[in-house]
Amino acid sequence: MPKEVHPESALKQHTIWQDGQQPEPCTVVIFGATGDLTQRKLLPTLAHLFYNHPLPQSFSVIAFARRPMNDEQWRGMALDSINKYMPENDRLDSEAQHTFAQRLYYCQSDFNDREGYQKLADQLDKLDREKGTQGNHLFYLATPPTTDSEIIFQLGGAGLARSSSHSGEEESWTRIVIEKPFGRDLASAQKLNREIARVFRENQTYRIDHYMGKETVQNLLAFRFANGIFEPLWNQKYIDHVQIVVAESLGIGSRSEYYEQSGAIRDMVQNHIMQVLCLTCMEAPVSFDADAIRDEKVKVMRAIPLLSPEDVAQRTVRGQYSAGVINGQPQEGYKEEKGVSPDSVTETFVALKLFIENWRWAEVPFYIRTGKALPKRCTEVTIQFKRVPHMLYKPTETRGLVPNRLTVRIQPDEGISLKFAAKIPGAARHLSDVDMNFSYSEAFGIESPEAYERLLADCMVGDSTLFIRRDEVEASWRIVDSIINAWKDMPASTVYPYKAGTWGPAEADALIQNDGHEWDNP
Repeated sequence: MPKEVHPESALKQHTIWQDGQQPEPCTVVIFGATGDLTQRKLLPTLAHLFYNHPLPQSFSVIAFARRPMNDEQWRGMALDSINKYMPENDRLDSEAQHTFAQRLYYCQSDFNDREGYQKLADQLDKLDREKGTQGNHLFYLATPPTTDSEIIFQLGGAGLARSSSHSGEEESWTRIVIEKPFGRDLASAQKLNREIARVFRENQTYRIDHYMGKETVQNLLAFRFANGIFEPLWNQKYIDHVQIVVAESLGIGSRSEYYEQSGAIRDMVQNHIMQVLCLTCMEAPVSFDADAIRDEKVKVMRAIPLLSPEDVAQRTVRGQYSAGVINGQPQEGYKEEKGVSPDSVTETFVALKLFIENWRWAEVPFYIRTGKALPKRCTEVTIQFKRVPHMLYKPTETRGLVPNRLTVRIQPDEGISLKFAAKIPGAARHLSDVDMNFSYSEAFGIESPEAYERLLADCMVGDSTLFIRRDEVEASWRIVDSIINAWKDMPASTVYPYKAGTWGPAEADALIQNDGHEWDNP
């Protein structure tokens, strides 16, 4: 039985199941269940949901994978992963482990084997009858993107995409979760969207971006639309520019095969950063209905003009890390990483300047940075307000003073800070920057839920607010494609080197300094 929830975790539970939303009995089918994503994220998250929140007793999980294995072997593998990757204070005791393991089942098959999907259909029918999962099925594609089309096609062929109803019962539901990357350009994203649409309806399709599950990303909406002192200032009249940084302190590690095909712009800009940008800039939705929010996000991306080759040359910078030192540890250069071509021009760093051509954001530049092997891991949005129109203080009294800055720290030190000027105590009228800080962990006394926990919970209750709609994906790719296509015609020398452990190439500094600004390095 799931354990009793302690009072101190009641707030955390409330953030998972919203008022009036409780998950129905269901079976989660994980494709690629022996892979890294399932072992590190999905299994620990499902175990935590089941044990702490809790999920219905009729909840089940089927692993669909190529590796020969029976139910007991799969359960042992799953428990090993849960014990390894679950946070120590959330670990399950032996009784809870046994209870959860009894809900795990295995279906061995190649992804292109029609008989395997028929075997899966029979297994789902059996669980619906014997375990009371009521025909509710959630298919999770924790697989390489190259397999998405085949799995979707086979699910349709086996009749597994259709919802069903039994006499006297409500109609069951079927949903599919698809991981990023969703295509590698506009054409492939449109092709995948068409393939999905032949089998699943749009309201059955959940395109997942784990950044949208982070509490601080979601809190951008609460911060803007629940506070009367900020929203009136959230426009071109008061804001000078906006900076978004998504920095990673690690190199590519063992991901060379993937990263050589994606680069930083496909890996981060097209998905994570565009989502954060939209939440930062969108108009107030008419409600917190999923489509109302996603409508406003799409409007933001449609207001970003596609970049011409001349724009790309002037307003984008791409870089690639060379050998350096990060936090006292040596880091080899990208071209020396295993599996990387010595002639590679894949970018590991991108800096962009974008504009949103609407009334709210006219002429406000948005500076974006993302990269590997940078000094620290962080994701931040910085709103820099305009300077006051005149200064009452002498230059010597305000030396080093910067305009007001509002910074939303999305990870890892989740919180919000506001920088403003204050007089230094004493007879002289000297001013200094000071920070007003809010920390999630200090304010609420709890850690934010894991992003996958939030998103999986929403999948189970059918809330698609934090998931990416078809037109969002395609709008984002149109912007990124305009950049990538121009890069193809630019010389390899425009992929500028930067030492690991620094904030990118000097050309990225020049991009913002030419406008009279400086990067706000965390």
